[in-house]
Amino acid sequence: MDTSVVNTGTEGKAWGGGQRPLKASYGKLMMWFFIVSDALTFSGFLAAYGFSRFKFIDAWPIADEVFTHVPFLHGQELPMIYVAFMTFILIMSSVTMVLAVDAGHKLNKSKVTLYLFLTIIGGLIFVGSQAWEWATFIKGDFGAVQTKGGNILQFVDSDGKRVALGDFVVAGERERVAQERKNGIWYMEEAALPTYTVEEVVSGFEANSELLVRTQFIDEHGEKTILSREESLKRLKTNGREVIEGANLRANEYGSPLFADFFFFITGFHGFHVFSGVVINIIIFFNVILGTYERRKNYEMVEKVGLYWHFVDLVWVFVFTFFYLV
Repeated sequence: MDTSVVNTGTEGKAWGGGQRPLKASYGKLMMWFFIVSDALTFSGFLAAYGFSRFKFIDAWPIADEVFTHVPFLHGQELPMIYVAFMTFILIMSSVTMVLAVDAGHKLNKSKVTLYLFLTIIGGLIFVGSQAWEWATFIKGDFGAVQTKGGNILQFVDSDGKRVALGDFVVAGERERVAQERKNGIWYMEEAALPTYTVEEVVSGFEANSELLVRTQFIDEHGEKTILSREESLKRLKTNGREVIEGANLRANEYGSPLFADFFFFITGFHGFHVFSGVVINIIIFFNVILGTYERRKNYEMVEKVGLYWHFVDLVWVFVFTFFYLV
């Protein structure tokens, strides 16, 4: 039996394995395959967000009213300032990554070490900032009342400026018997009580004649609809169900709960990517210090992690546009 290899004439061609497509190594190609597949995943998430926003456009929260906080500047409303800072830091980390890759091509170990370190610092600042933003969003600072139909009633003064519940509501003394395992067959841990009850909110609202209720629905001028004093009292007394403080996966004081659901999921998924990139960068950083790539005469690993980092930065540009700008 003839066991010799038959020459098909394709060995020297790209699809025959004789060449490297686009002169890229196997590692680079696999990184590109991952980036394309991950890009499709993010595209699906953002498309779902866009569809939901379009469907509930009349009740969607206004980003300029939601993201107004800046660390160490409590009480000042500075729309988008801190988010813009986060975006700037992440983009600059992409610049330092480009410089690290370029230094790797020149086999300049010291510059690779410096720029990779700056990239890691930028990533850590971004992840920390996102964690702070999550905590602020979850906590909230105004509070609202949710109606029996699931709509949100916010409070404003005569000038249309938001008023926090703590500015006009007085919490009464009340006690709830804690649920324990011995009290029933089925046991479930209970959530913390809200600071105020609906009755206390109504009482405080009645005592402040300058207050009005603002609904979550947007009028023809792009502003939230403000009810008259009489209609405000009627809505609170007849439809008020519970007090909402902050945002979570169940309710959202800023408007549609879908906004909070998408915000936590998409920004959390992106934050996980950034955190993973930081961990990988730290590993590569120590390998650079130990001279691993210097001995190989090749800093391709820095270039491969750089591709991932640029992808993460590019995704944030789309997330930033969808959630904060549009």
